[in-house]
Amino acid sequence: MAGARIERLITSGKFSLDGGTWDVDNNVWIVGDDEEAVVIDAAHDAGAIARALDGRTLRAIVCTHAHNDHIGAAPDLATWTGAPILLHADDLPLWKQTQPERAPDGALTDGQRITVAGAELTVLHTPGHAPGAVCLHAPGLSALFSGDTLFAGGPGATGRSYSDFPTIIASISERLLSLPGDTVVHTGHGENTTIGAEAPHLQEWIDRGF
Repeated sequence: MAGARIERLITSGKFSLDGGTWDVDNNVWIVGDDEEAVVIDAAHDAGAIARALDGRTLRAIVCTHAHNDHIGAAPDLATWTGAPILLHADDLPLWKQTQPERAPDGALTDGQRITVAGAELTVLHTPGHAPGAVCLHAPGLSALFSGDTLFAGGPGATGRSYSDFPTIIASISERLLSLPGDTVVHTGHGENTTIGAEAPHLQEWIDRGF
């Protein structure tokens, strides 16, 4: 796809919600070529992300959802690069909890297409972990960027505010498991998986209330 490639940067920091705080490592995904890129989930460390971009034009900062560990570096990165921050409107209440002074620049919508370096990323609205959670499907790269909707081993957590287990199961079942089995799932935390590896376990997740 015109030289487009996927790079992973791991950043570390805190996730805070509902009065609790946890240490977390986040995957920051950079999709692009030597000239331009998009960042998916600007987590924790804007300086580290800027260094990884290494002078490339940043076309957009895409937020899979608005938990603070996924958006904390977005405002500074946007200021430094001039790139717009994009977030699904249903996650604005979560965004405002930790970023009340700076609104996103644009809204992600289901079916929206983001193009960078010849690669096309389609926005899939996949609520459950958060109301405005989205995944990004890049068929030309055989890739899905799942945020915290789907991990190696099961769905994202739904035990906190703004989340819902039946909703995340429906999102995964209806929006993700129909993708080609060899689609690589690039997750918000931890290691990659594939759609084919996760699809057989849907009923197990339901039975376990994962």
